[in-house]
Amino acid sequence: MGVLNNMKTIRLLYPDHVSGRLDTYYFGANLLQFILPQNPKQPVVKVDVIPPDNKEKGVTNGIYAKEEVLSGIKDAKEKISRENPDKIITIGGNCMVSLAPFDYLHGKYEKVGIIWIDAHPDVSTLHDGYPNAHAMVLGSLLGHGAPQLTKEMENPLFKPDEIFYIGLQALHDYQERHLKDMGVKYKVQDKSFVTDSEINKFLSRFEHILIHFDIDVLDEHFFHSTYFANSELVGDGSGGGKMTIEKLSGILHLITENADVIGFTIAEYLPFDEHKLHQMFTEIKMFTD
Repeated sequence: MGVLNNMKTIRLLYPDHVSGRLDTYYFGANLLQFILPQNPKQPVVKVDVIPPDNKEKGVTNGIYAKEEVLSGIKDAKEKISRENPDKIITIGGNCMVSLAPFDYLHGKYEKVGIIWIDAHPDVSTLHDGYPNAHAMVLGSLLGHGAPQLTKEMENPLFKPDEIFYIGLQALHDYQERHLKDMGVKYKVQDKSFVTDSEINKFLSRFEHILIHFDIDVLDEHFFHSTYFANSELVGDGSGGGKMTIEKLSGILHLITENADVIGFTIAEYLPFDEHKLHQMFTEIKMFTD
């Protein structure tokens, strides 16, 4: 007799925009839910996030819009706890959206590894001159980034050897220093990506895997709904990713076919053209009256 699959998977719609100080994160998350394959067996659970209001928020204790950021995390924790899922697909929003679901899943399972598919390490601290919390999320999961964020975690910190970067590009000096201080091994992948055998070696050490996929790991010359495709934006001075969607597809197949993936975040989808169309139609009375 076959074993019934009673695993509950939810889709956590988490359109956090303030952690990245960019309204298109909000629009992008809400659009992304319709781009993913539809699956009635995976209910969509929406985190309450205050919609963009065009008001500048202040920096408090090193974090831009701190109260809004923490409010989103608290609501995500509450919604996840109420649903009590076995697996979570998180639809972001910027990279901050991985904090609550990854912490929850870390409390539910043992021997959990994180594969962080991103052009950037996301290990900034409050003292690096960049107050957007999305750059602090992985460091916070390790207990290093921002105390205000780590304080929201309810389960043990992740350990440095439980992190594996895919697609990482050239680092700022302070990012190199943080990774060294924490003991996180990494490979800058501006010339070549990590190999399949390196990925499999990491997977073999864990019973469960969390995937964090930041859209900006993709090369903006071939995929345009990414931060670095917008020449008006400068962020913290970092560059964009080098990966094609074909290469990414191969990597995701490799991971998902060889590991029990319990959490999968898609973050930083930024459909600038679609957002501009939306804004244009919003200003036409026929569509809003």
